[in-house]
Amino acid sequence: MSLPNLISIARLMAVPVMIYLILNGFYLGAFWLFVIAGISDAVDGYIAKKMGQITVLGSYLDPIADKALLVSVYVTLGHVNLLPNWLVIMVVFRDLIIVGGVVLLHISTNTVKMKPLIISKINTAAQIILVTILLANLAFPQNLWPHLVIILIYIVSGTTLASGGAYIVSWGKSAEHDEGAVNK
Repeated sequence: MSLPNLISIARLMAVPVMIYLILNGFYLGAFWLFVIAGISDAVDGYIAKKMGQITVLGSYLDPIADKALLVSVYVTLGHVNLLPNWLVIMVVFRDLIIVGGVVLLHISTNTVKMKPLIISKINTAAQIILVTILLANLAFPQNLWPHLVIILIYIVSGTTLASGGAYIVSWGKSAEHDEGAVNK
């Protein structure tokens, strides 16, 4: 098994540990584990590309590990009332819409040619920054950025709505294009 895939598996295995740390108030450990997981995501992608270790398994494993970690952290932070439930629902619902859209595209076309949209990358970055700042505020007694968390909550809600909408529009255009090609 390739090194990038092993790193993705390790990130996946970090999910229950992350949940445990947050549920039990071990915010310093949760902060550092989240930072390490984020770094590992960048590292496994870099290694896969630079060393020619891109695999089919990795193309599924990496985004699954990313989503499992991020969604689990959001749900857990919502459960312990550190993030508003409306935001957690929005983030989870957007991901369910995207997964559902991919499944429907695969069923209807037997292929999925899906490139991440720029707004989706911005959304993921905003989600990660929010969790990092929130956990940093909880882990370090100085509580340097209390207002930044509130601002980031609203930024994440905006990027979540925008990216979910952008995927729906993109799929609609793709379906129109495919239907036009069939009717010619």
